Amino acid sequence: MTNEERCLQICDIAKKTGSFIAKESLSFNRNKVEEKSFNQLVSYVDKTAEEMLVEKLHLLMPEAGFITEEQTIKTEEKEWMWVIDPLDGTTNFIHGLPVYSVSIGLMHQGKSVAGVVYEINRDELFYAWETGPAMLNGKKISVKTNPHLKQSLLATGFPYYDFDLMQKYLNALHELLIGTQGMRRMGSAAVDLAYVACGRFDGFFEYGLSPWDVCGGAFIVKQAGGIVTDFNGTNDYIFGKQIIAASSSLHSTLQQTVSKHFHV
Repeated sequence: MTNEERCLQICDIAKKTGSFIAKESLSFNRNKVEEKSFNQLVSYVDKTAEEMLVEKLHLLMPEAGFITEEQTIKTEEKEWMWVIDPLDGTTNFIHGLPVYSVSIGLMHQGKSVAGVVYEINRDELFYAWETGPAMLNGKKISVKTNPHLKQSLLATGFPYYDFDLMQKYLNALHELLIGTQGMRRMGSAAVDLAYVACGRFDGFFEYGLSPWDVCGGAFIVKQAGGIVTDFNGTNDYIFGKQIIAASSSLHSTLQQTVSKHFHV
């Protein structure tokens, strides 16, 4: 199986899971929501979607382990690892806000080799595979080439459970609100990254994220010609809980702007 063939099979699995989520959204009852911890919400939709992903991805690659948000399967370190978020944007889903996605990343020996983000409500399938391009619904995409922060539109995610760095975050946000054409908060990091990859956003930064939030989308950004790092400018963005993604022409400026507030 080629990298592209494998990626297209992952895409099919993501879309089928997304169809289940879309169907459930039509009659979803907010009384069925659970709170795992403060502001960490989950429902039967997340859990069932994750079980669907695990079952189908295991059939695709029985040798691979899993890192999952809802922990419906035990994490085992293996040479190949699926990193999956069955419903990235659960809070949006629960409140009926139509920005949420299925996110799937595949890692081999600690290196990302495939990424899929399916934005359900717009029926937009973002995907990429190792040595291949980044794609949106079958068409090649790329990051913006705008090098000017003052002409950029950026995305971020507001802290919603880890408030230890809140003031540093607000300081960075203050500078970027003044120095750009705007900031957006979509509520799904996977969607934010996909939108960077296709040029809708010039860049994205957030802290407090988990591997399943960023693994798939970050790989798509890189295959679309972008740069992805942590706030220090290094590669610890999947497990390091900090991420900056932007075009090669803007990343350094955005990274320096954000990092100076977090490392004072």
